Amino acid sequence: MKELLSNYTVGTYIASEPFTNGTVQTNIKVQTTEGQFVFRYYENRSVQSVLFETSFLTYLKKHDFPCPKPYLNRNGGYVGIYKQKPYVVFEYMEGEHINDPKENQKAQLIKLAAELHNISKNYHPIYKEARLNYNIETCRDLARKQSERLNTKNAEEKCLWLENELEQLIFPEDLPKGICHSDFHFTNILYNDDKCSALLDFDDANYTYLLFDLVVLVEYGAWRHDVDQYLNFKEAKKIISEYMKYRPLEDIEKMHLFDVYKLSILMDCIWYFDRGNVNDFYEKRKVDYLNQIGRKSFFEKLFE
Repeated sequence: MKELLSNYTVGTYIASEPFTNGTVQTNIKVQTTEGQFVFRYYENRSVQSVLFETSFLTYLKKHDFPCPKPYLNRNGGYVGIYKQKPYVVFEYMEGEHINDPKENQKAQLIKLAAELHNISKNYHPIYKEARLNYNIETCRDLARKQSERLNTKNAEEKCLWLENELEQLIFPEDLPKGICHSDFHFTNILYNDDKCSALLDFDDANYTYLLFDLVVLVEYGAWRHDVDQYLNFKEAKKIISEYMKYRPLEDIEKMHLFDVYKLSILMDCIWYFDRGNVNDFYEKRKVDYLNQIGRKSFFEKLFE
């Protein structure tokens, strides 16, 4: 660590300790003579994928968005390599994680998400192809890979079911896109005096429909898998209404929120592809429920 930090103008290394949160990439809190920093070691990301992240975070910081700033090394780059894997030194953000936020704290996060989208809709990402951009093509390709990996009759049939559901989705060309964070888990959000002080961990950020993050917020607040059997439309309307205070939805977004919601569930199916039988598994029950409601009725329940 001492040797790696010598490539940066962040002071002399004193001590370090790993963060306990996070299960994918390795994050280490570092103390130097200049203060505290975060050393992030990417266990399973390409350099291009990391550059997508550092470029976007740099853009966000220029627009005063509360997120960690990546530091340039002495060679003028953001990404270093150690044992053939990339790493970045980030700004350390003050605040605390809140597992069960209050209503005003939830509203703070919704506002932050809307502000993120207002900024990102005008951003032209580099290396976006290095990320898993959430769309029909990505979902279909990943499903086929999962089916091939498992090589079972159940996996093959689940893949066919998923492809059939994808074919029913409608995404107009002018449905707004931008960078979405895609993971509003409480460990990725910092609060300071009840204010949402920072959004962390853009490891899942990708170029997709701006509605995707709104769906994630609704999922956390109105259709939690451990609590709610069905979507709580009353809570969903509250979340959407709060979001629209800062980024009003276009009519085309309102009509096709249904499709983005289904896409988000089908993407979840990818991550848990080996879970459950093709005739009855969690994501299928959610999709079947939405199909029973239908696009038009879903729109009416939320917006009329």
